[in-house]
Order: sequence, then structure tokens, then C-alpha cells
Amino acid sequence: MESLRNIAIIAHVDHGKTTLVDHMLAQSGTFQEHQAMTDRVMDSGDIERERGITILAKTTAVHYGDIKINIVDTPGHADFGGEVERVLKMVDAVLLLVDASEGPLPQTRFVLSKALENGLEVLVCINKIDRPDARCEEVLDEVYDLFIDLGASDEQIEFPVLYACAKEGYCHTEFSLEPGDLTPLFDAIIEHTPIFKADVEAPVQVLVTQLDWDTYVGRLAVGRIVRGTLRRGAELVLLGENIEKKVKMNQVFTYEGLSRTEMNEAAAGEIVAIAGIAELSIGDTLADRETPEALPRTKVDEPTIGINFMANDGPLSGRAGKYLTGRQIQERLEKEALHNPAIRVEPPTVGGGTMVFGRGELQMAVLIEQMRREGFEMCISKPEVVIRVVDGEKQEPYELAHLDFPEEYMGIISEKMNLRKGRMESMVQPGSGRTRAVFKVPSRGLIGFRGEYLTDTRGMGILNSLYDSFDTYAGYIPFRQNGSLVADRTGEARTYALYHLQPRGKMFVAPGVDVYEGMIIGENARGNDMNVNACKYKQLSNMRSSGADEKLTCAPPVQMTLEKAMEYIADDELVEITPDAIRLRKRELRGNLRSVVRGERKQAKR
Repeated sequence: MESLRNIAIIAHVDHGKTTLVDHMLAQSGTFQEHQAMTDRVMDSGDIERERGITILAKTTAVHYGDIKINIVDTPGHADFGGEVERVLKMVDAVLLLVDASEGPLPQTRFVLSKALENGLEVLVCINKIDRPDARCEEVLDEVYDLFIDLGASDEQIEFPVLYACAKEGYCHTEFSLEPGDLTPLFDAIIEHTPIFKADVEAPVQVLVTQLDWDTYVGRLAVGRIVRGTLRRGAELVLLGENIEKKVKMNQVFTYEGLSRTEMNEAAAGEIVAIAGIAELSIGDTLADRETPEALPRTKVDEPTIGINFMANDGPLSGRAGKYLTGRQIQERLEKEALHNPAIRVEPPTVGGGTMVFGRGELQMAVLIEQMRREGFEMCISKPEVVIRVVDGEKQEPYELAHLDFPEEYMGIISEKMNLRKGRMESMVQPGSGRTRAVFKVPSRGLIGFRGEYLTDTRGMGILNSLYDSFDTYAGYIPFRQNGSLVADRTGEARTYALYHLQPRGKMFVAPGVDVYEGMIIGENARGNDMNVNACKYKQLSNMRSSGADEKLTCAPPVQMTLEKAMEYIADDELVEITPDAIRLRKRELRGNLRSVVRGERKQAKR
């Protein structure tokens, strides 16, 4: 075990974790000369590479001299914080990356607080020191302030500091832009990461913190051996939340670079993948049959936002998808909940759908996109927050929204946050013409805010948010000021009709697209909904006039991405998702059975 180190790399989103792991793999000799290496090699999922973010925590291993270093690359987005909370059980130290310009941001606080709670050794690395706006000394002071604010002990606050440029693959113990390599980083990891101390002769115990899948051996349980030695073909006891069952494992794998290597045995402290046990779930313990002792289950923070998943009952359902029924959707969501404890699935209601609770809109959007690519069709409701009643008082989740924007937009941002019941906690002006403000705002108030914020700041605003606490219910929050343009019949959208509807508002559909009664085809310029005919075409006649055949040109429609659609819809609207389309629609498709009144007046009528 003295030749083994386990470390996780944690940071805010886009602070360079995966890029740093790329160079650690390259400089440790993991890749042969003939092997091609892609950027962000750890982001292996299609959605991860498309979006440029890490979604799932992944384990790799490098050899530095005679010492093996297991490295866990973690997500940086707050919505995937459950991944970070779980993998911290597998390591003895963390490498905290902080951007040399941006400094500690909301997720930096979150991941560092979890590391300190677990009593892990912390190494701080200030990354991107080659940025022209780098301010390493001020950022280091901010990191110290963050440690003090989180109640770090005297030992924890004496952390080693490194300065790196992950993009160029060099690191120094003092600030320097001289080219080099990552040798100081490897040396610091070996020196400051504690050696895991456990009895290799004791009865075996393994805590399952992740589930994976292999094409050849099936389901894999990933976790660290807490004590004892795990041997291939061992007979164990599975200790779950409500289960105690005798099981036999088939194979045990350890990590070598980007691949898994089958081993005959692995000792305490090693991170392993175990094949052959199908009934596992995250948080379970695999223990020796003679002395079965369960380890404390991994606990993650409660979800704060929920979405209702329903079967698609629209006229265009079944054209593109393979899995259409509510039962198939329910089974897929329950399978997801087994892999991800940060998601909670409630049993379906009669005539309703399946309620799924998670950490945020991005986490839900990634799950929906995965299901869509698998061939599912579904309808989803507007995201809604979890409401609690404590001592007779309604409470809702609040978040700390960190806004960074040009200072000339301070007025409009303050006005918008005030409408959404936000309260300013702090504001600083670093002197670069930008303002950084922190608002405590209900989670409801941030639904749909990101798009408005980018529009108001001409695309130059940066928004990061982090769950803070449950607090008093804030009351009515104005949502969308504009109504919807709703198709009143089924057919094909015509250029003639859309051209004459353009003065009414923005269009979401192009000519030639199939529409149906109740489908939202645009945004009304006024506050109420409007039922419109998008299938109208020019009537033929045998009369000619000078302007009869003028060219009709439609403006390009607004492209609705999944996240945009989730933010846009109101309580009485749904997003219809199929493998080849994203549509907006009303819950009640029939025009004579729904109201066109919107906003606070509509809530008062209920």
C-alpha cells in the first residue's frame, strides 16, 4: 500500500481538470508512441464531448516511478455534485484547481466543503497562470479566505500550493511562466497524499460508490477496498439498505491508464471494479461471509427540482420513437436512479406521469437527452421546486447566484433579480469594467432567468449558482410576460400563413413543418395566448393584379434547444420530445377547453 496513492481532482466547471489529467497521462508514459491521444480523453461520452463538460466521474491510473497513482476526474457543474460526493469516499486527498483569473467560484466552495467534511488532505493548484488577466496572489488570498470561511482546521489550512498551465502541461511550486513539465505536481501528490492504512489480512470490506457497464462482463461495481484482500471468485455477502444476500464475484479489475486490467487479487486501498454481481446498488457493502459488517452508506444532498415525465399522447406520437409507453419510461427512470443517488423517482400517479427529482435543470436535460437518443418519446412538464412545510410554514430552496457582467448593466440586472425575489448579498468591482454580484434568490426565480440574463448583458454575462438552503416561501414570481401562439388545427405550416403571423410575434416553426391543434408555434407579442391558423394558404383565383404574386419571405424561426424549451414553457404547457424533434404544446390540446389568460390573473382564477 505504500506504493499506492488515491487522489481526486475537484474544481468549478471549466477550470481545467480534464485537460490536466490528459497531460498527466501523457507525461507518465501511459500512452505508447504509436497511440493517438485526443483532447479531454477522459470525457468519453458523446454528450460530454458535445457540451464540453464532465458529467460522470471517471477513474484512471498512472505510474510515477514505483508508485501507482489512482486519479478520479470529477464533474465541475453543480448539477452533478452527487458524483463528487460519492467518489470522495474512494480517495485520501484532493487536488483543488482554481482559475488564476476567476478565482474560487460556487462549485469550488461546494466541492471543497465536502472534501473538508471527509477530512481529506487538500492540495491547491492555481491553473491557467498564462492568462493575460491572471491574478495569482489575489486568488490565493481568496482561497485562504474560503478555507477559513468553511471552518478548516489549522492542519487543513497549511496546504501546499502549485502553479500550473494545464493547457501547456507544466507546473511549478512558485509562480513562473517558464516551460516545463508536471514533475512538481507528481512529487507533491506523492509527498502530501496520505498512505491508506488498513489490515490486508482482515476480513474483506468493499464500499460500492459507482456502477459501470462493460460490453463483455456486464454490470460492474466500482469502489475501494476498505480492508482485507479481494480475490477473484470470492464468496461474499451483499449488505444493502434492505437486503443481505450471499453472492459470488467472478472477476476483479484494477485501473491502468484508460483501461481496466483483470487481477487475481487486490489489497486494501485499491480502487477496483467487480464483475458478476447483478443486484448491487450504490452505497452497498460487499463483506466477508464469516464476519459481514456494513460500512456507512454514502449520503448525498437532497434534490431540489422536479419534472413530470409523461407518455407522449400527441397526434404525432409514435413516428420516430421505439419506447412510447408510460411503463417503459418508468422502468428507464428507475434504472437511472439505481446508478445515480442524486436522482429520486416517485411512483407514477393514475392518469399522470412519473415525477423525477434532481439537482438542477442541466442534470435533467442530460438525462432527457440520453433517453431521447435511446429511442424514447415523452412529454415533460415545467421544472418545479420541492416545497416543504416546516412547523406550518411553507419553505422552498434558495440558491446563491454569482453574476459577473459589465458594470453598465447593473441597473437592469438589479431590476430583474428584484422581480424574482432576489436579495443582494455582496457586490465587488475588480476594476476591469465588470461587476461581480451575489444574490440569494429562490430556485424558482432562476428557472428561465439564464436566457434573459444573456440577452440583457448582450451575451457578456456569466452566471453560476449553488444551492444554499431552504427558506420562507417567497410568493408569486412573475415568469414569462408573453403568451403563446397556438395552432388551432392539424396540418402543414404554410409560408403564406406564417408570413402574415410574423407581426404577431416570434415563430418557432418553419414552413413545411407538421403542426397540430394545441401545438405552440411561436411567442405572442402580447400577454395572452392566441389560437392561430398556421396552415392557411393563398386561395387560387382567375383574377390578376399588380401585387398578387409578390414574394413572401419568412424570418428564420427561433431554434428551441432542450434547455431553452424547459425554461420557456409555462405551467399549462409541455415539451414533447422525440428522437428527431423537440416541440412545445399545451397540456390540453383542444382549444375550446383551455383559457388564453396568463400570469398572475390566471393563478388567481384557480
